[in-house]
Amino acid sequence: MINTGVQQIMLGSVCKTEAQTKETLKHIKQAGYDGIELNGFMIRPTPFVVRILTKFAGMPVGKGGKYNWKELLSEAGLRTIAIHEDLGSIQRDPDMIVKEANEFQTNHIVITGMYRFDYSDKAAVCKLAADLNHSAEELKKSGIRLSYHNHNCEFRNVEPGLTAYEFLIRETDPELVGFEFDSYWPTEAGVSALDLMKRLGSRMKLYHITDRGTRITGPSMTPILTSDSVELGDGNMNLNALIEQAKEVNVEAVILETHKNWIDKSPIKSLERSGMYLKQCSL
Repeated sequence: MINTGVQQIMLGSVCKTEAQTKETLKHIKQAGYDGIELNGFMIRPTPFVVRILTKFAGMPVGKGGKYNWKELLSEAGLRTIAIHEDLGSIQRDPDMIVKEANEFQTNHIVITGMYRFDYSDKAAVCKLAADLNHSAEELKKSGIRLSYHNHNCEFRNVEPGLTAYEFLIRETDPELVGFEFDSYWPTEAGVSALDLMKRLGSRMKLYHITDRGTRITGPSMTPILTSDSVELGDGNMNLNALIEQAKEVNVEAVILETHKNWIDKSPIKSLERSGMYLKQCSL
């Protein structure tokens, strides 16, 4: 059986107090999800600059760093599917990362991409692959699996016909580095998500799912519309095929993540609607 979860980044605006957080987690459990994928910067005290940057990006982190997430999740009956961390934190203090993973009873740590990083620089991407291999080897000693999460920047070319993502697949050790594949971003970049999932095969340990489409009804002002994330089943991505491929390689979890464009501007209503779709998928 494949677990289903919600990425914590969706919840900043509905976790402003501990009481509201408890209510939010209750809704997630009632919607049929098994767990939460946490973010290191949302379960620890967050620097002011990080709070400002995430807020301006439409992803407020709220005051979650002050809460006891282990107790909150336990009370709600939700498990920790994985924890998102940055590569620098793992390199500086791998023991702290291992301790945190053990406390939350997860064996998945996920790198969420690099900031201020040139994915078109082959030498830089080569070093990134080497760093991922080294960090994954360190975590593996404690039974923790390291996976890499993509966005759309990885689909820049490091040389003609070779994307940074393909280069990372080739240059990382399959025995050490897994992938948390996000099918929305390659689709946004014009790349076949299904082909990439097949390329990853069993190296895809976790699957991030979002649909893509538009909410516009009636006539459009121009012939060109801007697509955005929408609830599962409300867009035009071939989610059935993507989910079947995820099932084929026995991913451990399917995780919902959207940042905006929610029904009635409510992440709770949005994840509830997407949860209804997931219930039909026989995960």
